[in-house]
Amino acid sequence: MSAARQRPFRRLPYTAVALLGAAALVAGCTSNEPENSGGGGTANAASDNDEEGDTVVIGFSAPAADHGWMAGITEAARAVDEEYDDVELRVAEGTNDVGTQISQVETFINDGVDAIVLLPFDGAALTPVALEAMEAGIPVINVDREFDSPFAARATILGDNYGMGVSAGTYVCEQLGDQRDAVVAEIAGIDSLPLTQDRSQGFADALADCGLEVANRVAADFTVEGGEEAAANLLQAAPQIDAIWNHDDDQGVGVLAAIENAGRDEFFMVGGAGSANAMREIESGDSVLQATVIYPHTQAADGVRLARLVAQGKSISDLNSQGVPRTIVLNAPVVTSENVDDFIDAAFES
Repeated sequence: MSAARQRPFRRLPYTAVALLGAAALVAGCTSNEPENSGGGGTANAASDNDEEGDTVVIGFSAPAADHGWMAGITEAARAVDEEYDDVELRVAEGTNDVGTQISQVETFINDGVDAIVLLPFDGAALTPVALEAMEAGIPVINVDREFDSPFAARATILGDNYGMGVSAGTYVCEQLGDQRDAVVAEIAGIDSLPLTQDRSQGFADALADCGLEVANRVAADFTVEGGEEAAANLLQAAPQIDAIWNHDDDQGVGVLAAIENAGRDEFFMVGGAGSANAMREIESGDSVLQATVIYPHTQAADGVRLARLVAQGKSISDLNSQGVPRTIVLNAPVVTSENVDDFIDAAFES
């Protein structure tokens, strides 16, 4: 994250840059790379990775679908399974119980699956069993919440939480122009989570680049009820607001309800995650919600695709380097009325 935390430049488009980590292009750097992954990188770059190969069994485990984004995660992973005849995806029941998720992974290990895609409820708590899988020769694709050890995953695919904040802050700066006295508010998620801290830091850094800062801030809990309560408190404490960034579109349902109940419309709002209902609000043109920043719910789907490539000994065809990158951080684009048509069909429902 240190490289990403350099001061943002307003002149760049308000989107976080897709990042491949420093070791991203190093192929075959774990013991879990299949032996048949030989061949030059250039040759692999021209390969057709969708061509059917040996059938691979991939175990998938994620937290409970008690949130629109998390439900979208599992739905997108299942959709990839339907695309490939050479993939057998075994989906464990979503759970927020760490012990249960550990047992799910242990079952995958005992069954001898070819790869595991794991979005851990708690990255630290799932690290030991992920290490166990790797030591058993089963490549693990870590999704969204990182493990404590770099040896616990063959590849890691992440959303860009800091980049979300940068994207939101840069959009706010662009909209407010030279209003250095503008009142900017923030409705965060759960403050104890590193992802919330990263989003807030990115937002603050982007605002600072245009001479603004957060004047009023509250935290919610990524739920509709929490969003409504936090927004009601914010609106009561701040009689004048020019812009609000709400970290999460699921809690944003409650935030919009509180705004409507308060009869406030003097500000514009930016959402976070990229839900379909948020995009419909943007599309309508009569909502305070003018934009939302994507936090891809397709991460696990990408994880399944990477697991297939790793298990079949293939490379990412658009790269010259051999193998699958060890770390991929996805983009955080801003969706507005101008480009909403490009995103809404693939969005998740809150």
